[in-house]
Amino acid sequence: MLGLGLYTLAICVMVSVMIGASWLLGPRRRGPADPNPFESGILPLHDTTIRFPSQFFLVAMFYVIFDLEMVFVFAWALAVYPAGWTGYAGMMAFLLLLLAALAYLWRSGALEWGPVARIRK
Repeated sequence: MLGLGLYTLAICVMVSVMIGASWLLGPRRRGPADPNPFESGILPLHDTTIRFPSQFFLVAMFYVIFDLEMVFVFAWALAVYPAGWTGYAGMMAFLLLLLAALAYLWRSGALEWGPVARIRK
């Protein structure tokens, strides 16, 4: 309990020092902010509001989903022997659930890049 208290005190002191230093070392004049974005010393030449296509967000969503899956699979791979058959069955159920979700997305057309062609019956 003493360690947790010292840790909390150290964090509070560190945050106070950082806020105080930024107040002391920061600029004194308050004026209108420059509306131009400034990155790497280069001012923009044109409008920086770019509209991303929806495929960008689809790829980003799949990356997050399957990257998170790999975290669980790697953690399971480290503890495969202590987990035993119960851990193996749990991981297989998890992977089957992800496979079912991928099959659903594929079947519903969420993986299509172009416009969806309607089939007439």
